[in-house]
Amino acid sequence: MNRIKVSEDTYIFDEGGVRFFLLTGTERALLIDSGMQTRNAKELAEELTALPIELLNTHADCDHTASNGEFARFYMNPAEFGNYYRSGGLGEAVPVWEGDVIDLGSRPLRIIAMPGHTPGSIAVLDVNSRRLFSGDPIQDGRIFMFGVWRDLRAYISSLDRLMTMTGDFDAIYPSHGSCPVGKELIPALRSAAADILVGKLAGRPEEMFGTKVTAYDAGAAVILGD
Repeated sequence: MNRIKVSEDTYIFDEGGVRFFLLTGTERALLIDSGMQTRNAKELAEELTALPIELLNTHADCDHTASNGEFARFYMNPAEFGNYYRSGGLGEAVPVWEGDVIDLGSRPLRIIAMPGHTPGSIAVLDVNSRRLFSGDPIQDGRIFMFGVWRDLRAYISSLDRLMTMTGDFDAIYPSHGSCPVGKELIPALRSAAADILVGKLAGRPEEMFGTKVTAYDAGAAVILGD
């Protein structure tokens, strides 16, 4: 586990394949996601803060929820509940919706709905620091858009909407790929996704976890589709 200090109130925990984040305010702290192989994310966070620690999941994919069992309650968009609990998820999911604000004490965090990668994917805007914690949809790595939970049209709509908000943040902190990345990545991903949808971007066959997928080299990232 690689622990990276971004600032006095922000840390990255990097497992190598995925990362999660600790944000602290004056009253409480928040973990954004809980790891893929890590089972003690809360314990690791407690080494960095004495504040009470809560958890928010950007979505329910298993590489973001490994330490959820440490928490009795956690925040998640309700569109993820089915996927989470059908996969054996533990704890009480507390709904968060588009526009909700979680205030850690002088640190408001605004929830932005980002459906597409999964139905209930969300990003978290750290209003004061102008950082966007994007989960999986905005990254320069390999974006999973294959399988029953993915929707390329919804993803394009989410990118369209996020492009109207770029005045609110300066840097993006994704769960995969490089970190941080610039907001110029958003229109690049949007353009590539639109080209995939209409058949303008050719793909190559690959296999992921025993599933045949098509890999589209989007330049800024690789989008994996059906």
